[in-house]
Amino acid sequence: MAQFQDVSQKSTLHPKPIGLVLQYGTAGFRTNAKQLDHIMFRMGLLATLRSKKTKATIGVMVTASHNPEEDNGVKLIDPMGEMVTPLWEGYATQLANAEQDDLLTVLKDIIEREAINLAHEANVFVGKDTRSSSASLSQAVLDGVSALGGSNKDYGLVTTPQLHYMVCCHNTQCRYGEATLEGYYHKLSQAFIQLTKNVPNRTDDQKHLLVDGANGIGALKLREMEVYLKKKLEISLFNDGSSGKLNHQCGADYVKVQQNAPTGIKMDMGERSCSFDGDADRIVYYYSDSEGRFHLLDGDKIATLISTFLKELLTQADLDLKIAVVQTAYANGSSTHYLEDTMKVIVRCTKTGVKHLHHAAQEFDIGVYFEANGHGTVLFSKAAEEKIQQLSLDSNSNDESKRAALLLQNTINLINQTVGDAISDMLLIEAILAIKGMTVKQWDAIYTDLPNRQLKVKVSDRRVIDTTDAERRAVSPAGLQEAIDTLVKKYRQARSFVRPSGTEDVVRVYAEADTQESADALAHEVSLAVYRLAGGVGDEPKPLR
Repeated sequence: MAQFQDVSQKSTLHPKPIGLVLQYGTAGFRTNAKQLDHIMFRMGLLATLRSKKTKATIGVMVTASHNPEEDNGVKLIDPMGEMVTPLWEGYATQLANAEQDDLLTVLKDIIEREAINLAHEANVFVGKDTRSSSASLSQAVLDGVSALGGSNKDYGLVTTPQLHYMVCCHNTQCRYGEATLEGYYHKLSQAFIQLTKNVPNRTDDQKHLLVDGANGIGALKLREMEVYLKKKLEISLFNDGSSGKLNHQCGADYVKVQQNAPTGIKMDMGERSCSFDGDADRIVYYYSDSEGRFHLLDGDKIATLISTFLKELLTQADLDLKIAVVQTAYANGSSTHYLEDTMKVIVRCTKTGVKHLHHAAQEFDIGVYFEANGHGTVLFSKAAEEKIQQLSLDSNSNDESKRAALLLQNTINLINQTVGDAISDMLLIEAILAIKGMTVKQWDAIYTDLPNRQLKVKVSDRRVIDTTDAERRAVSPAGLQEAIDTLVKKYRQARSFVRPSGTEDVVRVYAEADTQESADALAHEVSLAVYRLAGGVGDEPKPLR
């Protein structure tokens, strides 16, 4: 067929280095940009096949998120703005790793297995972040799309969540919104303005927020959006990309790992600040207290603030909807206890990885999920959205329930339900703090995190560790879980778990307890148990103090 000839010819312009093997993971493909040209071309091919299969528009985002500037990556976006299915992740890996001479064979095998009619139309949306390598790599994606006769729309520079949003808008015939940047800015800013319009006496201090843009695409897009917010939020933007290096000593990941403010931000005592990551799908908040101590408000604190706000509105609206918070084993124990014991909110624990959290959140009327790293969103079921809308239009409902329903309606419009979105999450947090009249310090004081420690243990083969109960208990090797249980009993308010890394031969150890000394000691002792029972390599783990 002529199409395959076109693929064959164009693929020679994007040759695969012999022997290079890469895996499509939760974050798609991600590595040094110099190794990605052939991957991009092939993901253009795969996105075109996926579009023909689903009879819908598919997205391809060129980004490496919080990785260093010299890296890049790519991920595919399914029709409703969600991540591509695990089966197609497998196809992505097969196609990426096929040697040059085998490319057509692997491509035809996918077409046959999925019974794809190549005569069907295909449409692919492509976006990229601000890395210097992104322009040529996104062009390689477009080459792949055209090689199989697909149509494309190149959105150019967008955040990852913006491209997810565009794909969902287009495939819902704009019921979710208009598939343009203007449409995105307008929808979110209008919802924010409506949410905060009846808040009495908001001072300039309360409207002011410091934002670290990680020298990435988020800074660029937040600048564009400012005019739509009509001074209802006063943003001081740092690390805006005009001079600094992407993700270097800044951004959400840096702040979370270092437990410190980013370089280049000037914070006064108690001043509300937040950081985006490199592609603006994560956010964390922080401030420094009167003694100059740094306080981080991570995904657990964000999920708690949002779910508490939504639960209160549901009570005021007298709506019987099931709300849950979805966490991983890494969620701080204090947040879990607060949600279950004080707020009486259902907490569901799932395996690490956004796709597991997203899937579990879909099981409830309202599902709030955030990883501790600040990636998360809120999902509303169709039935929940309809009930909220009906109540907001019901002339017989009392003033309190109608007000609550309208607030819920605007909250739905403010949230990007397709994926974690730093801009959307930031505006929601700002609206909630304004409505509740809370300072960042008061938000932080909702509960106190238990001290914790994360460590890594190098092993010869991470596959010897097998877990169950959402990764909270080890099934193998024999004796490891018993050893962990015994060690945990030595400390107060303690828990610990181990899980294999998804990308390297290390085992990750998490421990928490009533004091930092106890958490450190427990983490060290569990690390020793892993080293001895799971084939540790190199020197034995040393005590932290």
